[in-house]
Amino acid sequence: MKIKKLISKNKWMVILFIIAIAVVVANVISNHKIYISEYEICTDKISSSLKIVQISDLHNRDWGENLSEKIRKQEPDIIAVTGDLIDANHTNIDIAMDLIEDIKSIAPIYYVSGNHEAWSNQYKELKERLLSAGVIVLDDEHCHFEKDKTVYNIIGLSDLSFEDQDLSKSMIEDVIFAKIEQLKDSNYNIVLCHRPEIFDVYVKSEVDCVLSGHAHGGQFRLPFIGGIIAPDQGIFPTYTKGVYAEQNTHMIVSAGLGNSIIPVRLFNPPELVVITLTKKSE
Repeated sequence: MKIKKLISKNKWMVILFIIAIAVVVANVISNHKIYISEYEICTDKISSSLKIVQISDLHNRDWGENLSEKIRKQEPDIIAVTGDLIDANHTNIDIAMDLIEDIKSIAPIYYVSGNHEAWSNQYKELKERLLSAGVIVLDDEHCHFEKDKTVYNIIGLSDLSFEDQDLSKSMIEDVIFAKIEQLKDSNYNIVLCHRPEIFDVYVKSEVDCVLSGHAHGGQFRLPFIGGIIAPDQGIFPTYTKGVYAEQNTHMIVSAGLGNSIIPVRLFNPPELVVITLTKKSE
């Protein structure tokens, strides 16, 4: 009887071991493959569709032509880079610029900084090289993009790490709200900002669409639970990946294409985001 129990126990241990190995192998593979997530937002404020490819949180990861070809195949109208193009811990501007040079002929590129740009002592050089390559750097600035008689007001917010860190959270949020109020207009307002955790500020400002990153999809994701941990949101964060909507504001959070402190992802592959804004049918 004891021998049968021992055999049964060993059988289950073998099965669990095989499952564990399969999970590890699957995640190793998924960490080296770019997945494309597509989202659609319908609005009555535009006359035709606009396709945006969003790149976020590369952290100096070099995908080579794999990434640039995937972007090219999407045929976007604009490309939005929402921060952490470089990594402050191992900054390599050449890797970042190789991607920019590869994709700058595809569509206009709009860029905002992330916390790693704020932490890096090489951001000034990066910014100069981005501008030289024709990238539209939006450090607390805005500009217009027009397609099919629809004007889009693209607002870029510098990362919160550039703000005075002695300010309280509520004071920083007041500063961000004031910036948006100054930069928005009566057109369709698209905000590029690295931080998803200030969604309440975006909703309060009544902007139409926000593209964000920073959360890395929660780094580790579990079925029915979602992301486990994210910067500036802590354990079981609210805004990690996908579309969040409140009132007339939609926020798309990219899970990102690279890693920083934690070198691996779990059930959370690198992600290239494609957003299509479409005219709401009558």
